[in-house]
Amino acid sequence: MAEPQTVRVAAVQLQPVLDSPDGTVERVLGEIAEAARDGVELIVFPETAVPYYPYWSFVMPPMAMGPAHLALYEHAPTVPGPVTDAVAGAARKNGIVVVLGVNERDHGTLYNCQLVFDADGRIALKRRKITPTYHERMVWGQGDGSGLHAVDTTVGRVGALACWEHYNPLARYALMADHEQIHCSQFPGSLVGPIFAEQQEVTLRHHALESGCFVVNATAWLDADQIASVTEDAKLQKGISGGCYTAIIQPDGSHATEPLRDGPGRVTATINLDLITKRKRMMDSVGHYARPELLQLWMNDCCQDTVTRGVTGASHHHPIPEETRHEQSEPEAPDGTTVTGPAPG
Repeated sequence: MAEPQTVRVAAVQLQPVLDSPDGTVERVLGEIAEAARDGVELIVFPETAVPYYPYWSFVMPPMAMGPAHLALYEHAPTVPGPVTDAVAGAARKNGIVVVLGVNERDHGTLYNCQLVFDADGRIALKRRKITPTYHERMVWGQGDGSGLHAVDTTVGRVGALACWEHYNPLARYALMADHEQIHCSQFPGSLVGPIFAEQQEVTLRHHALESGCFVVNATAWLDADQIASVTEDAKLQKGISGGCYTAIIQPDGSHATEPLRDGPGRVTATINLDLITKRKRMMDSVGHYARPELLQLWMNDCCQDTVTRGVTGASHHHPIPEETRHEQSEPEAPDGTTVTGPAPG
């Protein structure tokens, strides 16, 4: 019998440094080095960990958030840039796959961006949250479908979604259909209260079951002083407390280790990828349990450019470079015809 395919994975419940973006990056680099010394091969950080999640946007009226928003512009990294170069160097030096959430600045717009660095330091995936949630729409622009795919890394096929993207079943299905083995999810933490942690657990354990993959989820954590620095209103402080659920979930929906629900820290587990086949033998939702002649996902996985030069028509899009995405055939409609161009309707 073949040796089991094991991977040592970790999720970090990071405490950001709200008044020093460089401080947060230093903590990220320190966690990478420390985890690598413990034999970790894949490490996941929270949603927009660098420089920090915009907690103020949840408790401030839009008219008052200008200075905080402009500060986030100032501190947000570009991709690529010095921050990504530093993280890539740490991944390469320690031979570890890193999944990091950043506030990406692209000229005049910020994006909620997820980055997957392979163990050689290469950025294997850069994707932007497709729909910022509620208050976040005042802060970030919308991403597109170009990142809705899994990527091959030294630890297996990795996919990623941020926060309430997990409430978009078609986004999840896109990754499932691309046969992700390890799903890396990121939430802000220290938000909404304990019910947020409960909702994450329900959602992510279900995704593990439905997709037959492992889920590694990371959230952030703020202490009382940091919460007070965002708002002095005791009632509003409750809105940026709790909500922490850093966890590693197996394909049968069980926890690989006890989740971390409070305070900074890291959860670590050795996972056995053979358990994916054990689960999918019973229920493969994109294989023998699917009914493509009845139900299919249509998706536009092209980059959406503001300007297209030399081509007439607004429906033209530039595809993702082949080296950055998993090659797929053109989708087919239920009648067997190829689906091309913009979505129907």
